[in-house]
This record gives sequence, structure tokens and C-alpha cells, in this order.
Amino acid sequence: VHIAEVGGSSPSRPIWHGGGFAGVAQLVERQLPKLKVAGSRPVARLLLHLHAADIAPESQGVEMMELERERDVLRKALLDTWRTNHRVTIFLFENLPDELWRQKIPGAPRRTVRMIAGHVHNTRCMWIKMLGRKLDLAVPKSVNRHRVSREELIPALERSSEGIIGLLEVGLDRHGKIPGFPPDVVHFLAYLVAHEGHHRGQICMVARQLGHRLPDEVLYGLWQWSKRAKEARANRASETAPQD
Repeated sequence: VHIAEVGGSSPSRPIWHGGGFAGVAQLVERQLPKLKVAGSRPVARLLLHLHAADIAPESQGVEMMELERERDVLRKALLDTWRTNHRVTIFLFENLPDELWRQKIPGAPRRTVRMIAGHVHNTRCMWIKMLGRKLDLAVPKSVNRHRVSREELIPALERSSEGIIGLLEVGLDRHGKIPGFPPDVVHFLAYLVAHEGHHRGQICMVARQLGHRLPDEVLYGLWQWSKRAKEARANRASETAPQD
């Protein structure tokens, strides 16, 4: 491994050989406190490059394949996490009593449970429109929060979920960055899950306040993510199965 242009414009010089990618990480960790990067470049942009003499080609291939596998595992985990969260949201809306749908929120009489449910979908649409406008992502239609029915909302949520997956895939394909969202793709996913978790809890609390406490199988079901993940996988498999 060579570190190029460290501390000035002097030519790169070998400071460590062998050890593979794990060795590179250990080297950088040891050397960062001592190194001054030329100009104003951040330390993370050190020009590290591997030479064929340092690591045998067949070893490079094995390590690169391992990195590719790890990347694919992480990619799948992030996308599956969103799909599970989406399934949890759908699970709640599927199991809300009909009489609760139109109930007013205590302390906020101009809002209803229906409006909170519609807000979840519309917020997804807002992010897809705001971040995806330059990425050729299809923007789902918002719903009318005052009039949306359960039968209308659930298919709309399926469409907005696909739009969110499109944004997450953009971030995963661009080194973790979604244009227009400063942190990274993991922060974006956490933000979305936290937002929907907040409103799921809000609806459960309102149901109890209004005398419509949800059954235990629904309340506990919101936390049975292994079961909801299995349902999400089954739904996806049925959607992607070839049609006769």
C-alpha cells in the first residue's frame, strides 16, 4: 500500500506491504493521527492504492468478492428493513376498527385517525417528490386526508413504499448518499421508520383514549417484526412470481 501526497507534494512512498484490506484499515487507523493531508482535503480522501506486488492477484480477487458479498448483504438488510416497517404500518391500518377511522383526535378536534393515516402516505410522497425529482423516480399521488378510505389508502401505501425503495436504492448505489438529504441513506431510513413508528403509537394511544383499545394480538403484532418480515417476503414473492 502506498499513501500518495501525504504532507505535501512529495512522491508516494511505500510504508506498508501485505495484510490485505484488513491491514489497510489497521494502517490507516494507526497513521491518521500523524498524517497531514495536502491542501484542504479531508483525511478520508487519502489516496490509498494497492499494487500487484503487494497482494497476489488471486488474493485480491478473493477479498474483493468478500467485500461484494458483504455489500450485497447490507443492501438487502436495509431494503428488507424498510419493507418490514411498511408491512407493520399496513398491519395496523388493516386492523383498525371501522368506527375508529373517522374519530376525532382528543385535544385536536380538527384532526381524525383517517387524517393521520393519510399523512403517513403523503409524507412518503413528499420525500419522493423532493428527493426524486432529478432522479427520474415516479412520484405517487397523494391522498385526500379528509376523505381517504382504508380501501383506497392501503394500495396507495404500497405505491409509496416502492417509491421509498427507489430512493434507498439510489443512496445505496451512490456510496450511501441520497442527493438532497445531507446525512446518508441509513439516516434516511431511520428517519422514515421513526416517523411512521411515532404515528402508529399515536393511533394506538388515541384508540385507547376513545374507548376502542386495540386487541392484544394487534398491539403485540406491531412489535413482532420477524413475523411481519416473513409476511413482507411472502407478499414480495407473490408480486414477483411469473403470471400464467
